[in-house]
Amino acid sequence: MSAVLDPAPAPPTEILALLSLLCPEVAHDIKQNWNAPVSGYARHLWRPVARPVSSPAIAARSILRDVLHQRLGLTMQSAEIGKVLEEFERRPVIQSGLHCLLLMDRITFDALLLAWLGAVENGLSAFFCFMGATMTMETIGREGPGWLDVGDDKINLFGMGRHKLCRKSACVAGPVSLNKRALEAVGDETDASRWLGTVLASRDKVFGTAADALTALNEDLVANWDRSGMALPVFIDDRLAAAAMARHLEYDGSLLSRLLVDPARRRRLDHALQTAASSPFGRFLPNATDYFWGIREERVRKLVIENGHLIEPDRPHGLSIPFERTHLRQALLDGVLLPNLFLMFLVLAILPRVRVVGGLRQIGYVALFHSILLDALDETAPEERDLAAELQVRENAWGMRVIDEKISVREQLAGLPEGAVFPELLRQYRLRTFAETTDDLKLVPENARWRKIGRAEIKAT
Repeated sequence: MSAVLDPAPAPPTEILALLSLLCPEVAHDIKQNWNAPVSGYARHLWRPVARPVSSPAIAARSILRDVLHQRLGLTMQSAEIGKVLEEFERRPVIQSGLHCLLLMDRITFDALLLAWLGAVENGLSAFFCFMGATMTMETIGREGPGWLDVGDDKINLFGMGRHKLCRKSACVAGPVSLNKRALEAVGDETDASRWLGTVLASRDKVFGTAADALTALNEDLVANWDRSGMALPVFIDDRLAAAAMARHLEYDGSLLSRLLVDPARRRRLDHALQTAASSPFGRFLPNATDYFWGIREERVRKLVIENGHLIEPDRPHGLSIPFERTHLRQALLDGVLLPNLFLMFLVLAILPRVRVVGGLRQIGYVALFHSILLDALDETAPEERDLAAELQVRENAWGMRVIDEKISVREQLAGLPEGAVFPELLRQYRLRTFAETTDDLKLVPENARWRKIGRAEIKAT
């Protein structure tokens, strides 16, 4: 008799069906890679992407390439920059969803590791990671950019008082330096050699902002964990998105200038945003500010549009910026404005046709942003009709908490070979499947937004 082989395990059909309601491309990725090594899933996420073909997408890719070139120029030589950008042209992928935290944060570390796996499995020399820097230095008690998780305790990374931590934002709080005394005390109490020495090497440096400090420290940590330099992360944040947005606003004829500044086009865009917000998926949308965040006194501020101006609500002496192209552009260049998530994803991903890899909430709102842009386009204009055709393919992927270790980073690093931490983890994750690392997708029904969508779907049927 011939042996009867057990069928390969399959992902939970009800969870795939739930994800397919809003982002079928994510469900397809999961189904295709369910029994593959998680490193294979990472390789799949960093697969090639079709080049832009419509004129708005081509222009957006050119702008993004220019601002990335400027960012790479801070740390790389010309030949290296050219190589990285050519790799990006073929595999334009950005790991997003990361907050501006030191890599000792478990979720941040695990997400960056997945991105590194994808870059290495595709032979890339570098990869881009977006670190959201509009968060306050302390988000909730002893969490946020101002705190360092050492496994069994948290220490104040910059020695900044709690009153200041909760009132300053990472992208503008500064200048800052490390809390040397607290870090050195950790060295006396723990087996922290795998990361502490790297961090303490910058103990006497002064950084312009907390975001700059965290970027530099994270670059140093990765370089120490992978001394072979197999793939280098390039950290970008909201300030790079602001530079790209300013370029889009250089002239009246750009798509974003028309959508934001032309009254009829903005009414249509506002309507598309409101329609999405009132849909069954509206709970995924972040809508805390009107198109832009304001920066004042080292803090990111909510803005609303009133009487043709961006203003801080209920603050008569707060920011007031005319909602006009030249004023918006200058405020972006001056560091007074930052684009909100909707505009940020337009300039970094959706318009330039870049695959963006993020968390379970992000895959929802990126799908909605994509639909909002489609609804706002004028298909009687040939270039916008071409863009609409191109946008039928959505580049949206899940990559945060796919690797979701339940132990601290310090515990994950214990026992790994010094200088080859990431290469050793690569060997491990070539043996563990996507199904195993995600624990059969249990994170999806545990997520409050997806759980509510699921309940609503069950009720509707």
